[in-house]
Amino acid sequence: MRKIFIIASIAFVSSILFIYFCSNENSSDEGLSENSIIKDTIKIEPPTIDEIIVKGVPVDSVKIKKGISYETDEYYVIEGVINPGQAISHILGKYNISNTDIYKLEQASKNIFDLRNIQSGKPYTVICSKDSNSMAQCFVYQKSKTQYVVFDFRDTISVREGEKEVITKTNIVKGTINQGGGLWYSISKQLGEEKAPALVDVLSNNIYAWSIDFFQIQAKDSFIVYFEEKYVENEYVGIGKVFAASFTHKGKTINAFRFKENEKYADYFDENGKNLRSAFLKSPIDFARVSSGFGHRKHPISGKWKKHNGVDYAARTGTPIMSTASGTVTYASRKGGYGNCVIVKHNEKYTTLYAHLSKFKKGISKGSYVKQGDIIGYVGSTGYSTGPHLHYEFMVHGKHVDPFKQELPPSLPLKEENTEEFNKVRNEYSEILQNFVK
Repeated sequence: MRKIFIIASIAFVSSILFIYFCSNENSSDEGLSENSIIKDTIKIEPPTIDEIIVKGVPVDSVKIKKGISYETDEYYVIEGVINPGQAISHILGKYNISNTDIYKLEQASKNIFDLRNIQSGKPYTVICSKDSNSMAQCFVYQKSKTQYVVFDFRDTISVREGEKEVITKTNIVKGTINQGGGLWYSISKQLGEEKAPALVDVLSNNIYAWSIDFFQIQAKDSFIVYFEEKYVENEYVGIGKVFAASFTHKGKTINAFRFKENEKYADYFDENGKNLRSAFLKSPIDFARVSSGFGHRKHPISGKWKKHNGVDYAARTGTPIMSTASGTVTYASRKGGYGNCVIVKHNEKYTTLYAHLSKFKKGISKGSYVKQGDIIGYVGSTGYSTGPHLHYEFMVHGKHVDPFKQELPPSLPLKEENTEEFNKVRNEYSEILQNFVK
C-alpha cells in the first residue's frame, strides 16, 4: 500500500510540473507573436520640414489634392513655378503672410539674397502649417538645380542659402561624325540633347580650343570621352570633370588627359606631357563660320579689289567675342570704318584687333588687362559693315598676317617634377578608354 502511495504521489507531481512548463511555453509563444505583430506595424515617421527643404518630397508620394504635392498631420507642401511679373509678396500673400512680415523678410534678406532677383520660370516650394491659420512656414526658391534660398517664418523670420547634395557618376561616350552632322549632333544622339551642350563646350573651349577648329570637323572624324555626370535627387544637373578624351581629326589623333599642376585649375596634356593649351585660341567666337578669309578680295561696299588684312566671322548680333590671348587693352572705342573696336597687345610680338562690335563688355577700356577667353565685346555691324560679323586681325611685330597660318606659341610644358605622377594618371585613363573601345 505504501508503495502504491509513493508511485501515485510521483505521478501527481509530474503532472503538475508538465502543466506548468507547457503553460509557460504557450505564454512565450503568445508573447513572441505579439512582439512580431508590433514590429510589423511600426509607423514610419514622415520627414520633417527641414528634411523636405533639403531632400524634397518623398519620391513615392502622390498629390493628395489639387495643388498639394505632399501632406502630413502637421503640414502640407505646394510646389509651383514663378510666373512672369510675379513677386514673392504675390505668392506669400496667398498663404497668410502679412505685409508686415514681408517687410521684415526684405530686411532679413538684404545681405543674403535680393528679392528683386526672383526670376520667372524658377521652381519654388511652400510648406504650410495644418492649423486654423494655415500659414506658410517656409518658402524655398530654387536659384538653380543645385542652389536654393530658404525664407523661414518659423519662430523668427530668417533667410539662408543652401546647396543640394550632388551625386557624381562616371560615363564614357564615343562616336564618329557623320556626313552633314557635327559634334553636338553625334553626342546628343547618344547622351540626349540635355547633356550634349555642356560636354561639347568643354571639348571645344577648354580642351581642344587650341588644336582643333570645330567648325572645320568633317565626316569620319571620331572621338571618345571619359567624364563625370552630376545628379541631384536622381535628376541630371550637368557634367563634372572631363578626365580624358581622344579626338581624331583629318586622320590625326590628339589625346588629352586632365592633370592638375596648378592649385587653381587643371590643364590637359597629350600622352607625351605636352600642354594642349596654346598662348592663343583658334577662334575668338565659338562655332562661328569664316565668311571672308585673309588676303585679296572684292570689298563688299566699295566693290574694289583690295587686301583684306583680317578674317571675318559671321555671327548673330550680340554673340560674345573672346580675347584670343591674355594681354592689355590698348584701344576700346570707335575707330572709323572699324566701328566699335578693341585692340589687345599680348606682348612685344603679338597684337590682335576686334572690329564692328555692337557694344563693349562692361569694364573693357584702355589699360584694362584681359585673360585668354575673357569676353571683351559682342558681335555687331558698326562702321563699314553690310551685316553682323566680327572682323579679326592678327599682327606680328605690327605686320598683318593670316592667323590660320601661324605657328602659335605653346603654353608652359609639364613640370619635370610632376612627370611620374602625370604618367600614372595618363596610364589609368588610357586603360579605361582602351577597355571601353574593346
